[in-house]
Amino acid sequence: MKSPSTINTTVWYEKFLGETPLEAVERFRREHPEYQQEKIAYAGRLDPMAEGVLLLLVGEACKERDRYLGLDKEYEFEVLLGVGTDTHDILGIIESRDSQVGVDSSQYENRVGTVLDDLVGKHDMPYPAFSSKTVEGKPLFLWALEHRLDEIDIPTKKVEIYRMECTDSYGLSAIEVHQRVRERIARVTAVTDESKALGRDFRRMEVLALWDRWLEQQESDRVFTVLQIRCLASSGTYMRVLADSIGTQLGTGGIAWSITRTLMGNWNGESIDMLETGK
Repeated sequence: MKSPSTINTTVWYEKFLGETPLEAVERFRREHPEYQQEKIAYAGRLDPMAEGVLLLLVGEACKERDRYLGLDKEYEFEVLLGVGTDTHDILGIIESRDSQVGVDSSQYENRVGTVLDDLVGKHDMPYPAFSSKTVEGKPLFLWALEHRLDEIDIPTKKVEIYRMECTDSYGLSAIEVHQRVRERIARVTAVTDESKALGRDFRRMEVLALWDRWLEQQESDRVFTVLQIRCLASSGTYMRVLADSIGTQLGTGGIAWSITRTLMGNWNGESIDMLETGK
């Protein structure tokens, strides 16, 4: 019988782009062999295309996981306008949208501010179809992969956006978009075991082929707008759902181009109080 752990600590750790949270945990174990035999969990998952702060619970701290799941979070994320996917990020089946708005248009900047202001507050946010939320004993992403979403009601979660602002914007050519997509998706670990491919390989080859086809359909001089946004929100708020909402309200479509979680803690109305963690 294994002896009870004498370690009870939490650690701020950086999840890399392309990693799953479990892969980040395994990397942490390799970097810290003293924790090889300890149970390690994480609080607040991050999608493969997201990076940044991941809170690891080591040893006895795993028993307090519920305490940490409700922490508020701050993100810096980017929205690529003029494109839509079924996952609301680059790792999805793509559909092109029309976006004729210039990067430097003052009228456009005013519209962005209005859209973000309207999203601040409390909402019933639908879970993204490609997420691990369970419905009738099966994660949503499996319902989506089996093309059976029409058989269920997509659940929602009460969330609150405390503040959100656009800090900058820039433009990318279609060739630059395509190149960066391929570079980022290449960071995702390939699944070669056919029995585990459904869902876990994120349809990488199909997604990449569709991005290749998308590039062939683009005009050489077209510029795509990327919005840089900072958001502070309650636990369970999906930045890629917000990216889709922003694109929809602007009439262009939009996906999460990048997502970085910068803080986890408790929002007190003025600032976010970070937790004291062990190392």
